Amino acid sequence: MKKLIALLRARLKAYDDTHNFTCDVCGREVFGGERICDKCRKILPYNDGIICPLCGRRQKEEGICLTCKQKRIGVEKARSVFTHEGEAARLIVRFKRGPKYLYRTLGEELYALCKREFHGVDAIVAVPMSEKSLKKRGYDQAALLAMRLGELWDVPVLTPVVKTRDTKPQKFLGRTDREQNLKGSFHVADRKSVKGKTILIVDDTMTTGTTLSELADVLGRAGAKTLYAATVTSVEERSPLPDKERG
Repeated sequence: MKKLIALLRARLKAYDDTHNFTCDVCGREVFGGERICDKCRKILPYNDGIICPLCGRRQKEEGICLTCKQKRIGVEKARSVFTHEGEAARLIVRFKRGPKYLYRTLGEELYALCKREFHGVDAIVAVPMSEKSLKKRGYDQAALLAMRLGELWDVPVLTPVVKTRDTKPQKFLGRTDREQNLKGSFHVADRKSVKGKTILIVDDTMTTGTTLSELADVLGRAGAKTLYAATVTSVEERSPLPDKERG
């Protein structure tokens, strides 16, 4: 019976992975199985303009952003599919609040980005949640994204890192406070699995990059060779100076 149930679940998942009937952005009916309709693709804020070559966040000028100049992000390169605004930001909020089926749509968008931007990746690692946060939400959105990306990309997904304590919500903190808030919150429980490997860290959103940097730090100390990061959205780099004062 257990084998039969597992088989049925696998077949249902395979069907859901390959069939879709409404746009996941606007809800309109679609006829080609696409998860995002053509009309919505035209309004989604794809992060394909001027970006920082390190953190990958959109900015107004070419070159390394001011945030990375002050303190470089902890990975070799980070990239995101969208900027965190408009319909893309609303998709992330929805994804975090319950409709976890959106991992398929967002994971497929990540796959298109990663095929283009990253090569030679040995494994994928999702930014982990604490046990308390996981119980509260009921699912780990970053882990779902990593799972879907791994399936499409044929790259193994590892779970070598645990989040050892709950932290304050990052959205209410500045960069320095974010760093202090996360310090010591990640632990690599399986160091052998990451040693010598090129690893892609996956999360839903990047704001300042402090979460990715903290996770990259512990993975690097555990022996990872090269570290990259990919997120569905990222917050645009904001200059601390008005345009007229910038040199």
